[in-house]
Amino acid sequence: MAMQRVTAQLVGWLVAAVLSLLAEQCWADGGGPSLAERVIWAVNAGGEAHTDMHGIHFKKDPLEGKVGKASDYGVRLPILRSSPEDQILYQTERYNEDTFGYEVPIREEGDYILVMKYAEVYFAQSQQKVFDVRLNGHVVVKDLDIFERVGHSTAHDEIVPFSIRRGKLSVQGEVSTFNGKLNVEFVKGYYDNPKICALYVMKGTLEDVPKLQPHPGLEKREEDDDEEDEPEGGEEGGKKSASTAPKYRVQSGPRTPNPYAADNSSLMFPILVAFGVFIPTLFCLCRL
Repeated sequence: MAMQRVTAQLVGWLVAAVLSLLAEQCWADGGGPSLAERVIWAVNAGGEAHTDMHGIHFKKDPLEGKVGKASDYGVRLPILRSSPEDQILYQTERYNEDTFGYEVPIREEGDYILVMKYAEVYFAQSQQKVFDVRLNGHVVVKDLDIFERVGHSTAHDEIVPFSIRRGKLSVQGEVSTFNGKLNVEFVKGYYDNPKICALYVMKGTLEDVPKLQPHPGLEKREEDDDEEDEPEGGEEGGKKSASTAPKYRVQSGPRTPNPYAADNSSLMFPILVAFGVFIPTLFCLCRL
């Protein structure tokens, strides 16, 4: 009887282990919740409802007729780094002459990601539209200048991870009390008006967020910026910068007003010329 009981327990453990492995494999093979299923809230700011290529359903802007102004000025432009079917998310926007935002209800604890979509479709230089983004009072994006980041008519996503646990919101090293509502605010700055093209909140980590299409020119600029920033780092950075300077650098000294001033050979030149003329002349006179 005891042997049968032990055997039954072993079989139960084996079955549980196999089921656990199968569950993990199914999750790895795509059996877990899809990206669209992990998105808890999404809005196409300034535009109509839209379902993107990942299955995320962006609802119509709930601020229509309430706060700010909607603009579809960007629909006349192709948006770089965005798929053709989803360019509408970057072509429409909502802006306001003062700080404005959206309220996102969150009822479950966990790790979340806020994704904000932008494209500059009006201004053609930097320092024309600059603003901050706040999350429940925490400044999570400072001095956002879309044109400076990516240029004109180019998709740009600002991605902010945060977590909610035991009634606390944690974001970028700061913690505050969470009451079930996430307030995403676009803060009026000194340059023009704050805006947003589209945004969504999803459960997950940074690795779960779909990446924008590559932009060769932008990637090259980012590589150049990284190379320029590499020497920074206090004293050590200064030493590295000094060590990479040319070893055989020639330094120029003070100019000499007269390059012949210190050369005594210049005084002998007339004497040598005189001897050169006098000796042949004397030889000829002697023969006469």
